[in-house]
Amino acid sequence: MAKLTIPAQELMFSGHAACPGCGPALAMRLLLKGLGPRTIVSIPACCWTVIGTPYPTTALHMGVLDNAIEATGASISGLRAAADALGMKDLNIVGFAGDGGTADIGLQALSGMLERRTNGIYVMYDNEAYMNTGVQRSGATPWGAWTTTTPTGGGLHGKPEAKKDIMAIVLAHHPIYAATLNPAFPEDFDRKVERARDLVGPRFLHIFAPCPPGWKFDSAQTIALGRLATDTGVFPLYEVIDEQLHITRKTGELKPVSEYLTAQGRFRHLNHSEIERVQQQVRADWQRLLKREREDLSLPH
Repeated sequence: MAKLTIPAQELMFSGHAACPGCGPALAMRLLLKGLGPRTIVSIPACCWTVIGTPYPTTALHMGVLDNAIEATGASISGLRAAADALGMKDLNIVGFAGDGGTADIGLQALSGMLERRTNGIYVMYDNEAYMNTGVQRSGATPWGAWTTTTPTGGGLHGKPEAKKDIMAIVLAHHPIYAATLNPAFPEDFDRKVERARDLVGPRFLHIFAPCPPGWKFDSAQTIALGRLATDTGVFPLYEVIDEQLHITRKTGELKPVSEYLTAQGRFRHLNHSEIERVQQQVRADWQRLLKREREDLSLPH
C-alpha cells in the first residue's frame, strides 16, 4: 500500500458548527494541514464565519481575521504589508472565501490583490451558491441548478445562466500559481497546497466544496460526489504555474455527466435533453483544457 503523505497535524478543532458532510469544512481541514501553523486566515462573511469563528470562539489553531464579504483580496494585501513590516516574511497570508464573496461581491478586491502582485494565497471554496443565507444563486451556480432564487415557472426550472469561469478571470491576471482542488482527492489537494505555500507572489486555489443541504444529497456521499465531479469532467483538476497548464487527474474516458447530476436533488428537474446539453458543454470544456495543456507542453520551459 502506498504511503500517505497528508500531514498528521490538526489545525482545525472539533466542535465547529459545520453540517454533516460539509465540503467547506473538509476543504479548510486539508488546507491548514498543508499550510502549517505559521498562517493567518482572513475569512469574509460566508458559511465559515458561522462554522468556525463566532465570537468569542474559534475552530482554527492560528490567527483569524473576519472581514467584510467584499474585502478578502484587500485584507490579504493589508495583512501581507503588516507582516512584512514586522519582519514576518515566513508567515502565510491566506484569504478563504466562498464563491459569492469571490466570483461576485469580492471580485474587485481579488482583481486588485492579483494586479498588485501581493504575496498571498486567495482560496475560493466553491459550493456554488450563497449557502449561508439560504441557498441563493451566485455567479458560480451552474446552468440548470435549482436555488431559492432561480426560476420555477415556464421552461427551465433552474439557473438560466452558465457558471462563471473564475479561473479564466484569475489567469488573465497572470498569478504565479493557480490550481483547482477537490477534497475527494486529498493527495492531489495536499501537494497543490504545499506547492502554493512555498511560492512567492499572488496565488489562487479554487476548491470544489459540496454542500449537502444546498445541493440536496445524502451527507454520507460528499466524497463519492466529489470524485464524480472530477471523473465526469464537471470539475477537472489542474494547475497553472509559470503560465503553463498541467492536468493532474486523467482517467481516460470521462464518466457520463448524468451520474453526477442525478445524484443531487438540485438537478432533479432536468430532462434528458437538458442533461445532454450539460454533457456536451462538459465535453467541449474538457477538450479545450486538453488542447491548452498540449499547447503549453509544446512551449519552451
